[in-house]
Amino acid sequence: MLRHEFQPGRLVAGTVLTLAGVMYAGDAGGAWETPWFVIIPVVTGGLCLAGAVALVTGLIRRRREPDTPR
Repeated sequence: MLRHEFQPGRLVAGTVLTLAGVMYAGDAGGAWETPWFVIIPVVTGGLCLAGAVALVTGLIRRRREPDTPR
């Protein structure tokens, strides 16, 4: 299996969107009541957090990259 670099921003985004899906599934299944407007800040906040994590990760990786001419 090919190895790939770890991308924490995508992990955060996937986790938040999975949480939103579980919230909708629980509401649809009758396990609990989720108001329709709750998902908007959850998804928006999660995607903003994922973007911030990806930005910080990119800055850290760029700083650690050795200065090799191409």
